Amino acid sequence: MRIVSLCPSNTEIAAYLGLTDQIVGVDNYSDWPPSVNNLPRLGPDLSIDMDKVEELTPDLVLASLSVPGMEKNVEKLKEKNLPYIVSEPNSLDDVRRDLLIIGEAAETYKKAQTVVNRMDQILDDYERKAAGCHPVRLYWEWWPKPVFSPGGGNWLSTISRLAGGRNILEDRDEASCQVSWEEIKNLEPDHICLAWVGVQTEKVRPEILQKREGWTSMKALKDGKVHVLEEPLYCRPSPRLLAGLQKLAYLLHPDVFQKPDNTDPLLAEL
Repeated sequence: MRIVSLCPSNTEIAAYLGLTDQIVGVDNYSDWPPSVNNLPRLGPDLSIDMDKVEELTPDLVLASLSVPGMEKNVEKLKEKNLPYIVSEPNSLDDVRRDLLIIGEAAETYKKAQTVVNRMDQILDDYERKAAGCHPVRLYWEWWPKPVFSPGGGNWLSTISRLAGGRNILEDRDEASCQVSWEEIKNLEPDHICLAWVGVQTEKVRPEILQKREGWTSMKALKDGKVHVLEEPLYCRPSPRLLAGLQKLAYLLHPDVFQKPDNTDPLLAEL
């Protein structure tokens, strides 16, 4: 099967299903597993060159609606009558569902079930350990200006709980919330987690928090609890979120959770 992936999370899901050698083209931002860096690039995930996709004669295109603006990719796939499926993940349950949907479409459903079962085992283990932790309050920042943060409908609220924390915006139904600096200051989180979407870790600038009105008095800044976290491990709805969970849990509760050893906790068992 000739597979084309139009976003990093779907490329990663395909890898967990053992489909990497069947991928013939990816969007510009797909970078894991490293082998996909040698594949033809089809443009940014919000502006895919559909003529290039068509030239690859795919048997299956993995499209997504995980980011606003991706709808036009789906419209163009329809216009060109290319075979595709669409994921629209917001939660960890959605990631599980997408594994099964993509697995079925790519004729590797049994492998998808194995991945989902192992994923559930890992999550259950973290849930048990997190139950004994005193939860710390987390502010997640996806974008600095205007400020966007995940709400209760997003996978990071679940990841936070599994790591022994609480997303301070988990009471909001939205998957993504636009918030104000004043609002976050008043909520007084214990930790600030910066994972700016599409921005490499070394380009995130935590020093800008000091310039926000009133933020220098916040407990998290005074205590040095500002963390720059790897965007691919927290902002992409794929099983790699479990690697992010592993790092976050140890960061928050090193006395409860095992120190990460830089191996993928899911791939290690597959």
